[in-house]
Amino acid sequence: MHIDIAGLAPESIVFETSPLAELGLALHALSEPGHHPGLHGWATATASALEPDLADRLHEAEFLWRNTFSDVFMPFAGVRGGNGRTGANLAEDLDILDRLDDERFVAAALEFTCSSLYGIGAPSPLSDALMRARALEMAAARGPQQAEFAQQLLADPAPVRRWIRRLFEDCDRAFFADTWRRVQVQLVADVRHKTDLLRRKGLGEAMGAVSTALSLDETGTRISADKLTEGRADATVPAVGRPGLTLVPSAFGWPHLNLLHAPGWRPVIHYPVHRPELPSPASVELLQLRMEALAHPMRMRLCRHLARSPYTTGELADTYGITAPEVSRHLSALKKAGLVITRRRGRYVQHQLDLTAVARLGSDFLEGILR
Repeated sequence: MHIDIAGLAPESIVFETSPLAELGLALHALSEPGHHPGLHGWATATASALEPDLADRLHEAEFLWRNTFSDVFMPFAGVRGGNGRTGANLAEDLDILDRLDDERFVAAALEFTCSSLYGIGAPSPLSDALMRARALEMAAARGPQQAEFAQQLLADPAPVRRWIRRLFEDCDRAFFADTWRRVQVQLVADVRHKTDLLRRKGLGEAMGAVSTALSLDETGTRISADKLTEGRADATVPAVGRPGLTLVPSAFGWPHLNLLHAPGWRPVIHYPVHRPELPSPASVELLQLRMEALAHPMRMRLCRHLARSPYTTGELADTYGITAPEVSRHLSALKKAGLVITRRRGRYVQHQLDLTAVARLGSDFLEGILR
């Protein structure tokens, strides 16, 4: 996934906190606690304290944040004439949401019905009969709640918009205001640090500090995100207002690294703040390389020995009845994938499985597909 920034003024790249964006990820953590094992205690305590009415309403609308992250949580990126700045508090963020025009609000709220069309700027279902029919059909395939929501939204967006705002305000009163007070200090500090890093050391250093999954190309004109998703955004020509890129930290985000890249919207990178206890994400390329290396049956058998003790190439060849060059080819694939450690002992070269790397494969895979 790429964001083009050719010719973008440095001051157009800003770090901001967003209570509404954080609420979206907090709601996601409540709906999908398996994605966020580190938040299990918070999710359990928060869910158990919800009033039944609010819990029911959250269940009705969870398709906005459970399987996809709806852009309704980042309205600052889609408001026409906007500058990419977020609200100072949830009420201000919700006021920005109210300024989002109906076409953009409906497209964002129906994102769960059009993920395959997200990056191509499809016509609005409010004005295009084919898109309307497709949105209703896709919503019906997801379930009766989604179908009813889509029908009401397309019939008259205003009542649905008011319902959603009240829902978010009730979340704020029930649990999010306290949660935001707790995490805001960390997020504000992160924004201050990243802004200072951007000014002093440049965009490349700032992107590396945001996430090891982000990189700036050699020409300084493109930011790349190491994600399985394909997409492209242009920060220099958004249709909504000033060109630019907004980066928003999240205390609830890990392992997700979200990029808003809807055509015409200001690009946004919503990133998890760094926590020392969390490992750096493995690249998608390395993850694929490791899984392919282990998929070969002979390499799996070699790993059985290499996991127990260091062995030379000759010892492995003798054990498995294959030639030393064959063993070397298999070991080369495992070493290229970073799964085998090689050490010299006198005139012998011994190989051993890197148990830490292999043990992380499951979590690396999960983090890679959730990123």
